Amino acid sequence: MIRSVFVSDLHGSKYRYDKLFGEILSAKPEAVFIGGDILPSIYRHENPESFYNSVILEGFRSLKKKLKGFYPQIFLILGNDDGKVFEDDILDAQKEGLWEYMHNRRSDFKGRKIFGYSFIPPTPFLLKDWEKYDVSRFTDPGCISPEEGRMSYDIEPNIVKYSTIRKDLDLLFGNENISDSVILFHSPPYKTNLDRADLDGRYFDSAPLDVNVGSIAIREFIEERQPYLTLHGHIHESPSLTGRWKDRIGSTEMFSAAHDGKELALVLFDLDDLSDAERIIF
Repeated sequence: MIRSVFVSDLHGSKYRYDKLFGEILSAKPEAVFIGGDILPSIYRHENPESFYNSVILEGFRSLKKKLKGFYPQIFLILGNDDGKVFEDDILDAQKEGLWEYMHNRRSDFKGRKIFGYSFIPPTPFLLKDWEKYDVSRFTDPGCISPEEGRMSYDIEPNIVKYSTIRKDLDLLFGNENISDSVILFHSPPYKTNLDRADLDGRYFDSAPLDVNVGSIAIREFIEERQPYLTLHGHIHESPSLTGRWKDRIGSTEMFSAAHDGKELALVLFDLDDLSDAERIIF
C-alpha cells in the first residue's frame, strides 16, 4: 500500500494550506501530488510573494521538520493562476528537498514514472503564463488568445504564436511506454466529468459557449497512450455540476481535486490500488 494525497487549486488560501498540513501530519502519506494554482493571483493579490514565503515555504519547512523521516515525496506543478515568475523560487525550494517540481519533467517513485504538465487551453482570463493553443491556433468564443493576454515573464512571440499543447505532449513523452505512469495535469481532458463549466445557455457575440472547457490534446493523448493515472484540477465547479470527481478513459483512471467552495478538497488513494480512492472535503 502506498498512501497518497492529491490536492489542487489551493489559490492562496491559508485555511486550505492549514488543513492540508494537518492532514499530512495526521495521515503520513508517502506521496503528495499538488496540481497547480497554489498561489494568490499575481494581479489580484497585493503581495503573493509574501504569501509564498510565509505560508507555503515556511509551512512545508515546518512539516518536514516535524515529520523527519516520514516526510512524503511531494510532486508539484503550477497552474494558470500562478505567475511563472515564481518558477525559480519553486526550483530553489526543491534543493531543500521540500518537493519535486514536475512541469515538463519526469521522476521515478516506487516503481512508477511521474510526469507533470501545467499548460491549459486559452481562457477568458488575461494571465497567459500557463496557457497555450490546444491542438491548433483556435480560441473558443469569449476566450482571449495567448498572443493577446499578459505574461509575467519574457518569451519569444513566435513561441506563443505557434506552440500547442499537442506538440508539447509529443515532445515530453515521445514513444515511451507510460502504462505505469502518473501524470499531473492542471487542465482536465475535454468532454469528461472533470471539465464541465457553468456556461449553460450562455453566448458570446451570438455564439453559444461550449460547457466543456478541457483540453482536446490531453484527451487524445490519454485515449492513445493510456497512462495508469492522471490527476487534474482547474475547473472548480465541475464536480458539483456532474456529481463526479473522477472518470475513466479506457484503462486510465482520472481524478480531479478542484472544488468550488472555500473548503479544502483532498483525494486520498492507494497508489497501488485505485479502487478505494475517496474525495474528502475539509
